[in-house]
Amino acid sequence: MTTSEAIFPQDRHALYEAHGYSAAIRSGDLLFVSGQVGSREDGTPEPDFAKQVRLAFDNLEATLDAAGCTFSDIVDVTTFHTDPENQFGTIMAVKNQIFGKPPYPNWTAVGVNWLAGFDFEIKVIARIPGRA
Repeated sequence: MTTSEAIFPQDRHALYEAHGYSAAIRSGDLLFVSGQVGSREDGTPEPDFAKQVRLAFDNLEATLDAAGCTFSDIVDVTTFHTDPENQFGTIMAVKNQIFGKPPYPNWTAVGVNWLAGFDFEIKVIARIPGRA
């Protein structure tokens, strides 16, 4: 039977405790990462949209790193956007820096009308290297 283990980045932000969830769950050789937002350490949103997207990816990277993963271990991505049509160019610029060459992960983008004060959220599933 596979057991689950909660994973948190070293410098975790306040949202995990405030809302009672784990940054990620390790189950076997898979890592299920909760939605990461562009939050500052105190849990407040970064007001500049481009910086908020970058910070969401930075928070994601810290969570992946805590589990021994990198962006190249990601197999599935879901992103949430409050204004996809106007935000997509900014998001794609960051995405293209991180996932610059194939193979690209699966990706689903979802337009939403509320993200608790944030405008972008990213959640992923990654395969943990060297685990069976």
